[in-house]
Amino acid sequence: MVQMKAARWYGQKDIRVEEVEVPKVGAKQVKIAIKYTGICGSDLHEYLAGPIFIPANTPHPLSGVKAPLTLGHEFSGEVVEVGEEVKNVNVGDRVTVEPIIAENGLIGDYNLDPYLNFVGLAADGGFAEFCVCDAELAHIIPDSLSYEQAALTEPSAVALYAVRQSAFKAGDTAAVFGCGPIGLLVIEALKAAGATKIYAIELSPERQAKAEELGAIVVRPKENEEMVEAIYSLTNGGVDVSYEVTGVPIVLKQALESVHKGGECMVVSIFEKEASIQPNVLVTGEKTMKGTIAYRHIFPNVLELMEKGYFSADKIVTKKIILDDIVANGFEELSKDKSQVKILVSPK
Repeated sequence: MVQMKAARWYGQKDIRVEEVEVPKVGAKQVKIAIKYTGICGSDLHEYLAGPIFIPANTPHPLSGVKAPLTLGHEFSGEVVEVGEEVKNVNVGDRVTVEPIIAENGLIGDYNLDPYLNFVGLAADGGFAEFCVCDAELAHIIPDSLSYEQAALTEPSAVALYAVRQSAFKAGDTAAVFGCGPIGLLVIEALKAAGATKIYAIELSPERQAKAEELGAIVVRPKENEEMVEAIYSLTNGGVDVSYEVTGVPIVLKQALESVHKGGECMVVSIFEKEASIQPNVLVTGEKTMKGTIAYRHIFPNVLELMEKGYFSADKIVTKKIILDDIVANGFEELSKDKSQVKILVSPK
């Protein structure tokens, strides 16, 4: 039995790097030698407060997998084996994976599947030496892009899809609440979509600096001024669209209030607990609040934008570590050190 190293989720604050069997390839599957996998905010939520997406007690109805399982859904690597029915990729291809688990695969509105989940959350993922997944999930990486850059395709897809699904139009103004990895990538997506001004709301000085580096205007309230008041004074009454990317209940209220009458608040975060708003803010201002989950039919567009210089790994990735150090130098560091943005993990 051939073994490999993998980071496995057993429960809250319980991720173990251990030896497991190298997975076998089915007829419609590929085996990928992992190069880089990003630690996502969703992974961090599972570490600190899970299970959220992870099926802890009963197997997921589509994947048939339950915990313990190998985390990691933002990954790139080289195809080293293909199943007998695979036509879209070949051994030796450099690929990034669209880690969707849905009943009909990547057909239709697959991100709205009632059983939607992800490779790395409901099936073994990329925090390992190898990953086996359905071949249709593999997207070939353009020659000009590195494995590090390609590992950002998945979170960049979340950001680009959020902007596409919103009411944002070229020439509009926007506010991004939260400048972690997804928030910073939303700023990039807004730039690609033609935003005139992008306001960034973030407490961490290091992440504020990242937002400014990407071209956003960091909102810093004056003494005795509320955050929403600060945005109003900067924008003459609010932005066209706001994006909530923190998952913090009080911030949802601020994001809704920061848009002008008739504006839209786009909720991108996954929340660990309930959040309250005053419905009259929606009613009296004829505002809209909308949610977005994951992405669909957008990976090729992300890769094309990456070729044009958007979603740059050089600006987003703050650290690279090896799999053995994933808990101490990955999950624990992200939970304590807000200067870290995106940490990439390589098998060794």
